[in-house]
Amino acid sequence: MSDRPRSRLRPRLRFRRGARSVSAGATAGAASTVRAPRAPAQFAVALRTPARAGEPLFARAPRAWQRMLPYAVAAVFVMVLLPVTIVVLTNDYEAGGGWAGALGVAQTVPLLLAVTRPLPAWGMVLAADVVGAVVLTRADQVAQHAWPWTPMVIIGYLALMACLGLRESVRTLIGVWLATGAAGVVLGFFPPTGVINTNALLFVLGGVVLALTGALRGLGDARQKIAEQEGISEAERARRTLLEERARIARELHDVVAHHMSVITVQADSAPYRLPGMAEPVREEFAAIAASARESLGEMRRLLTVLRGDEANGADRTPQPGLGRLQQLVEATVRAGQPVELALAAGAAEAAPPAVDLSAYRIVQEALANVVRHAPGAPTRVSVTFDAEEVLVLVVNGPAREPVVALETSGTGHGLVGMRERVRLTGGTLDTGPLPDGGFRVAARLPLNTTSEDPS
Repeated sequence: MSDRPRSRLRPRLRFRRGARSVSAGATAGAASTVRAPRAPAQFAVALRTPARAGEPLFARAPRAWQRMLPYAVAAVFVMVLLPVTIVVLTNDYEAGGGWAGALGVAQTVPLLLAVTRPLPAWGMVLAADVVGAVVLTRADQVAQHAWPWTPMVIIGYLALMACLGLRESVRTLIGVWLATGAAGVVLGFFPPTGVINTNALLFVLGGVVLALTGALRGLGDARQKIAEQEGISEAERARRTLLEERARIARELHDVVAHHMSVITVQADSAPYRLPGMAEPVREEFAAIAASARESLGEMRRLLTVLRGDEANGADRTPQPGLGRLQQLVEATVRAGQPVELALAAGAAEAAPPAVDLSAYRIVQEALANVVRHAPGAPTRVSVTFDAEEVLVLVVNGPAREPVVALETSGTGHGLVGMRERVRLTGGTLDTGPLPDGGFRVAARLPLNTTSEDPS
């Protein structure tokens, strides 16, 4: 058996004291990039999504030639039906060249308007078809031919019905269908002798086309509403995730703030004993400070109860982690099969204020969790350095060995949200993004002086 899988699980931990620098160009977290949908897939979506009122068919197709396709199809119908109509009316029906040309233009050219304005186009075509049926009653050879709708009229009319079904409401479609049947019924009272009646044929075929395209329109509308609701749900989910993460950070910071308030209380209470000979007004001032600090501690406990809600009884009361526990975190990640290298500057844990210490640890923790989730097995480097002004946290991982899902596009993951909120809390900056080789990076700068302005 090969040793290669076993070597993948071998710990690769390197803990260096005294590291002092981080590459200035390095920034951000752990995941994979998302490929944009290809043009054929986008075009397929456009085909399945009927046009809205006021916009042409296929208006949402990704390419210009795809958006022009309905115009081209309509033009082909006109160029084919126009000469055929004139020839058939002239030779088969012997309607006369002038009438044949006028009817051919009136019955076919409005199809060009059907791409953007199908209802007006239908009105013009129906009027032209009715006039044509009336004219054909006086034609010399109408017997033994289709009437009142010629084959060319039926083909053009069905194409027009398809455009109507994709654009108009169900009520409008029913009205169009009934008007078509009514026109045929009225013309049926005055039929020429020996004709082949095509009224029922157009009525049935028109109803079928309207039903099919209307159903497609209904599916498109339903799909659009579902997409809108999904967008609203995604926004609400993101908002809820953000609020949950802020509440979690507030619960963690309670211990940090409570520690400082306790120190203030103890110092104020012990000041008269540590500084004998203090004037009475000064004693009263220290007593007021101690009372205010105790009252603030009580308010903080009540606030923490509200933030924890149902979790208050079972809340974790263990001390909050910091940079001093990064080695344990990395070792646990290595034992899980993720190769990680750690470089921690000596004295970083002691130099960072409690809020920065906790935030830096959580940022590394979230970044490593993202690596394990979205780039398992990718080599990862963690570096923490500091200077007189800030702590620099850098987590960089290589490309994933297998295709993985995009970072936090679904589910309730708090990784990047939590990082942003913690950096925002300390007044620092966060930079995340993919690397050219397919890896990811997370870089955070946390000021050691946390008295930053309110970012809101």
